[in-house]
Amino acid sequence: MTPQDQLIVALDFPSRLPALDMVERLDGTVKWFKVGLELYLAEGRGVVEELRSRGFEVFLDLKLHDIPNTVAGAVRSVGASGAGLLTLHAAGGPAMLSAAVEAAASLSHAPKLLAVTVLTSMDERQLQAIGIEGEASRQVTRLGEMAVAAGVNGLVCSPEEVIPLRSSAAQDAHLVVPGIRPAGYGSDDQSRIATAGDAIRYGADMLVVGRPITRAADPAAAAQGLLDEIAQARQA
Repeated sequence: MTPQDQLIVALDFPSRLPALDMVERLDGTVKWFKVGLELYLAEGRGVVEELRSRGFEVFLDLKLHDIPNTVAGAVRSVGASGAGLLTLHAAGGPAMLSAAVEAAASLSHAPKLLAVTVLTSMDERQLQAIGIEGEASRQVTRLGEMAVAAGVNGLVCSPEEVIPLRSSAAQDAHLVVPGIRPAGYGSDDQSRIATAGDAIRYGADMLVVGRPITRAADPAAAAQGLLDEIAQARQA
């Protein structure tokens, strides 16, 4: 993998036009873009297909979470869009995850499934509010091992859980890590964060970055700075 293979820029925009404007500003610097719920619900599969037609790779971050039959149908529906990565919530349980894996296996060009463990906006207080006691890393490892056992080959976790996962039964999972912030940048609504270099050194495979790039005065320069940081971490 090259640094460009490891950086995903989040297109967290309300509609197609500002999203594609950002894509044009990052063309030649960035290879992967994330399409999340906000943009997908506004524009549908067409925005994914347009990004693919321009030669970009797409991380479709829909965090599917429903009964097994419904999630399986959703995987088959969105899987034909050409997205390379697709998320679903590990908290949906083994039956839901297995149904998603089976549905993806039926597709000719299936996306790699990523199980979201614990959202990076969640801290211990937030976890306690939904009945989960203890550190986030313990819950992430539990969900990650369960998802891998169900056949899911990738996980989404915060930078803080990369090392515990690499020491668990889910150690070979493809780890996609949001919550990346440059040194000195605010945390926004994220609770468990790290720099790009640290996340790579911990063992992350891919990084998801939104506002530090898309709200920068020069998004391409901000993205290139992160790519350089990834490259340096890979050499360490």
